[in-house]
Amino acid sequence: MIFCKYSLKKLNTFNINVNASKVVKVKDLTQLCKLWKKYKQKKKPCLIIGEGSNVLFLKNFCGLVMINRIKGIYISESKKYWHLHINSGENWHKLVKFTIKHKIYGLENLALIPGRVGSAPIQNIGAYGSSIQNFCAYVDIINPINKNIKRINKEKCNFKYRDSIFQHSYKSYIIISVGLLLPKKWVPNLNYFNFKKLKNNININTTPKKIFNYVCNIRKKKIPYHKIYGNAGSFFKNPIISPKLGKKLLKMFSNMPYSLENNFFKLSAGWLINKCNFKGYIRKGVMVHSKQCLILLNRFNNASGMNILNLAIKIYNSVGKKFGIWLEPEVKIIDNYGEINPYIYFKKIKKLK
Repeated sequence: MIFCKYSLKKLNTFNINVNASKVVKVKDLTQLCKLWKKYKQKKKPCLIIGEGSNVLFLKNFCGLVMINRIKGIYISESKKYWHLHINSGENWHKLVKFTIKHKIYGLENLALIPGRVGSAPIQNIGAYGSSIQNFCAYVDIINPINKNIKRINKEKCNFKYRDSIFQHSYKSYIIISVGLLLPKKWVPNLNYFNFKKLKNNININTTPKKIFNYVCNIRKKKIPYHKIYGNAGSFFKNPIISPKLGKKLLKMFSNMPYSLENNFFKLSAGWLINKCNFKGYIRKGVMVHSKQCLILLNRFNNASGMNILNLAIKIYNSVGKKFGIWLEPEVKIIDNYGEINPYIYFKKIKKLK
């Protein structure tokens, strides 16, 4: 059933009250391709979302929004691995719970990440020392106009920190499924600093379920539930800067948290924002979370997308002027016709460098 002039407020985790001309839940590829082709032929914009957990709507959408609910989890095995083929409309967190229930381990560090499976490889989702690139075998994509299906093997996905080839290429394609390869011989991933207490307390009897629960507890304390305070998790990516700038900043701020990746400094964007005195800052109903400055809250769930974007630009400008670091937005910005280049809005601020 297609709904006309439908509110997207409950379909995006920022709780932005915008409408779409039409909204439909898509449950199979035939329906997806048929609708996509129909609206493209009419020169109407189409947008596919899962949970709406990484988008910021600025205006009413003047086309068709398809809610991806193409589901299916298929398991096979070899001597050393579990092979999972997951359709893109499956909920990511429910997938993690499913694997643990069926004694297929490895994804526990990635628990409680919002969104659907289809969006996972686009951003190369990651948390607590793990990311999807550690387990991805392939990504299947489809051109909904001619129904051409391609399989992109892991080596060609160009996975990087919060990045992949799907953010830059295959714009006319849609992710329809993801293949994961999970070793049968499970080794706990406890390298992330947050696991120090966990290692000290239960290292003798660490289990995937304990790690899963530990991660869930951390995330629940750190990230507000979006139905209470609208948010999309981290608004900006953690910046990776040159060794020269990193060493310069370390002399100025000896307590600056960082990690080294091939001699480049990976900094905490939340720390940078906090140093600019934004913790707890509120403007036009948008608040910088007091526990994690990377998170912008729709504090009373009545702010507009532009309210949120304007505060993000203010933060971007302040961090840039203070540190010479220009943060990269992680959230996708959507206007009347679809995703837009965020630097349409951030570009003028960037010239201040």
